[in-house]
Amino acid sequence: MILVGAEVFGVAIAAGWAIAGLFELGHIVGYVLMGLFSLLALYFLVNLWRRCVAVEPLAE
Repeated sequence: MILVGAEVFGVAIAAGWAIAGLFELGHIVGYVLMGLFSLLALYFLVNLWRRCVAVEPLAE
C-alpha cells in the first residue's frame, strides 16, 4: 500500500505540473491542478485500502 500510494501521489503531482507547463497556465494553476489531482489520488487510495482490508483484515 505504501508503494502504491507513493506512486499514485507522484503521478498526480507530475500530471498537474505537466498539464500546467504544457498549456502555459502559470504556477498558481499548476498548484491548483496538483492539489485537485492529489485529492483524486487520495480518493482512489481510500477505495483501494477498503478493498484490501475487506479481503485481508488487519486484525482478527
